Amino acid sequence: MKLALVQFNPIVGDLVGNANRILEFCQQAVSEQALAIVFPELAITGYPPEDLLLRNDFLNGVEKQLERISSECPLLTIVIGYPEKGEGVLFNSVAVLQAGELVANYRKQQLPNYGVFDEKRYFQAGAQACTFKLGSEVIGLSVCEDIWSSSVCDQLRQSDATLILNLNASPFEINKAEKRERTVCSRVKETGLPIIYLNQVGGQDELVFDGSSFVMNAAGKVVQRSAAFVESINYIDLDSLRNSTLEAKQDAQLPELESIYQALVLGVRDYVTKNGFKGAVLGLSGGIDSALVLAVAADALGGDSVEVVLMPSKYTADMSNEDAIKQAEALGVKHQTISIEPAVNAFSAMLEPAFEGLNSDVTEENIQARSRGVVLMAISNKKRKILLTTGNKSEMSVGYATLYGDMAGGFAPIKDVPKMMVYALAKYRNEQSPVIPDRVIERPPSAELAPDQKDEDSLPPYPVLDDILERYVERDQSRREILDAGYEPAIVDRVLRLVEQNEYKRRQAPPGVKITSRAFGRERRFPMTSGFNKVLFSDD
Repeated sequence: MKLALVQFNPIVGDLVGNANRILEFCQQAVSEQALAIVFPELAITGYPPEDLLLRNDFLNGVEKQLERISSECPLLTIVIGYPEKGEGVLFNSVAVLQAGELVANYRKQQLPNYGVFDEKRYFQAGAQACTFKLGSEVIGLSVCEDIWSSSVCDQLRQSDATLILNLNASPFEINKAEKRERTVCSRVKETGLPIIYLNQVGGQDELVFDGSSFVMNAAGKVVQRSAAFVESINYIDLDSLRNSTLEAKQDAQLPELESIYQALVLGVRDYVTKNGFKGAVLGLSGGIDSALVLAVAADALGGDSVEVVLMPSKYTADMSNEDAIKQAEALGVKHQTISIEPAVNAFSAMLEPAFEGLNSDVTEENIQARSRGVVLMAISNKKRKILLTTGNKSEMSVGYATLYGDMAGGFAPIKDVPKMMVYALAKYRNEQSPVIPDRVIERPPSAELAPDQKDEDSLPPYPVLDDILERYVERDQSRREILDAGYEPAIVDRVLRLVEQNEYKRRQAPPGVKITSRAFGRERRFPMTSGFNKVLFSDD
């Protein structure tokens, strides 16, 4: 019995378009003589549909497309996720369609309400197990979070299921694929049942879904694994799951740096293309951050769709311009140079009366950054190309960025990438083909907004900064716990103050790809106005 598994890349809210593509996959499965086809969680709407779920016209559209899918492909058993309107409530459900009829319907029981998930805002939890017959198999249904708890799988075991289907919309984060397989292996050992884990793929705003679907037999062995970050249809012979010695061909899990890089590429590609932009533009400074963003953008969209602008000032080193041009040429990207000196001089003259008697400070540095932002936004508007910002997570954490300057833009590819990981990813990309000049990776980082400026003039060394930030932002460690790890109190206090003081900047930053266990934005929601600083530095 051949089962088709579709690692699907939907567009959230595009009900007709998603249904059209679902039917195309169904026809492909019919041509391959599959008995049934399975799609991920909420495949008709895409995940997460967020407050679209509060609109009756949207939900009515879902029902219409579900009926259409059922009626237009009666030769297959179709298993598909959708939002189900109940009596005054909404369920995250799975429909089983056979011969144009709804023969089974499962309602997700475990609703995640942490991190990026907000399902209790929209859905009521189901309470019952659900199985259906497919040939000689009794297939049990579960959805995403259900597999992380023993209870749903145990219900299915008691319902005489012979196989468990788990439909997912599970976003990427570092090492998530390994965690999924370990968790599913635990459920297999508890139930003695094979499990098919099918995941959504594609970029959706800040989230990237990596796919990485797999089939695990009753011995806890992965016998099929789908390629990560690629929409695909794969087939599994259900009878083969009884053979515990089967050595099936499968795609391997990606190494960590490769998986992170591919997540960034897919996140940029889908954000740009799904939102209808004609390409991307960015400022290329000759520094490591913009170099990595350019590499990602070119790999995501193709060099012909990306352009860069060099915007030197009187503080810009010759090597910065040389390296920027070298990288642009290596990637086949259009480049041009627009000096910001005329704009900076004009602003300085305009503001001279207002600044009379005041010393120069960071204000003058920010005028340079904002002049660059004006140039880039003008090109973005004129050419309908999205402006990609180049700030990393370390900078965003401590506010080492200029509002309406280098923070101006529509999407921030490396917003969740710490500085030291930026270097690691740049080296990884050069291992594939050398596109980032070695000097960009080797030279000390600098914003080049003042004479002989270096990032370490304003910040702790990045290895120290990144570890403190990882402890405080992602692991919620207290000041005392960080001090106990051996860091100097003055450095810790300075970093923590900067994090707390710059929430207002992060609220105004563009969205960016989530790769870590806790990204700024929808996953870390702290107040901008807060008295927490008053107690933060107490000795507990």
